[in-house]
Amino acid sequence: MESQIIKRSPSNIAIVKYWGKHGNQLPNNPSISFTLTNCFTETKITYDDSETQRLRDSETQFSFDFYFEGKESQAFKDKIEKFILKNEQYFTFLKGLHFKIESYNSFPHSSGIASSASSMSALVMCLLGIKYKDSEIDMQEASFLSRLASGSASRSVYPTMTLWGKTPALSNSSDEYAVPIGDMINPIFKSYHDTILIVSSKEKSVSSRAGHSLMNNHPMAESRYATARKNTEDLLTILKQGDLEGFIKIAEAEANQLHDLMATSTPAYTLKEPNTVNIINKILEFREDTSLPICYTLDAGPNVHLLYPDFCKDKVHVFIENVLKDYCHNNKYINDRVSADS
Repeated sequence: MESQIIKRSPSNIAIVKYWGKHGNQLPNNPSISFTLTNCFTETKITYDDSETQRLRDSETQFSFDFYFEGKESQAFKDKIEKFILKNEQYFTFLKGLHFKIESYNSFPHSSGIASSASSMSALVMCLLGIKYKDSEIDMQEASFLSRLASGSASRSVYPTMTLWGKTPALSNSSDEYAVPIGDMINPIFKSYHDTILIVSSKEKSVSSRAGHSLMNNHPMAESRYATARKNTEDLLTILKQGDLEGFIKIAEAEANQLHDLMATSTPAYTLKEPNTVNIINKILEFREDTSLPICYTLDAGPNVHLLYPDFCKDKVHVFIENVLKDYCHNNKYINDRVSADS
């Protein structure tokens, strides 16, 4: 009998950045992220789990077809197959199954937003749906397996805010999986918006995977990890207290240090573009002129994430339309916000 599982998983934006890893997708420092709402991946798996089908295919490990936004994608299929085979001890429940994976993103594929966090966590939750059938999925297991597919995906399985990586500031934290911290933060941070200002939709010149590897012999690596560990501890306190000024300082310092690490790698590289810098300067000018608690962060790319609490949304949206939009590729930006507790 044919069964279907559909799961949706959002992207996330890190405030304290994860940059540098060891072992099997283990972070060299902890990270904290906002989980988003509008930028998500929805994945559907269709499969036949009947005893007759299992017996017929019992000699095969598993097989599947993959469709991204309605079209077969060999590149994505190869990535998924490699992930499952590398971690086959966790996916023994797939033995003998043939299944079809269909996936799409709510945000344009050419928007310059990294989708590995949302796509791989959605995939893992669908696969665990096969394992658990009508039972509730173990979300810690989902985070653990998502981490093995893409480090940042470990943070996308939980709403609102998430911490991934061991820190003495949180006793249940782990390098193996992320933990939700939404119930620990001041309500002001649950109201946050993230407008993603699309500077470029081109493929990055250096992938995040390559960027992580360049940290292995980076002269600033150890000082960076120490800074990230301290920023994680400080940010947890800031989030509890509702300290907007403290949040701004850490968010922007982390964004800038991430790109400084790229500029001082060997070989050195930059993912910022001229309009990345122009947008940042305009944000700083607007904050100075209005005293509104807006700030920016960057992912491992040229696009700027503009972060702001709900109470200043209207004024910020006017600013985006009148000023920032002109610096965006094809005037493109995406309004998103922190996902609600669930």
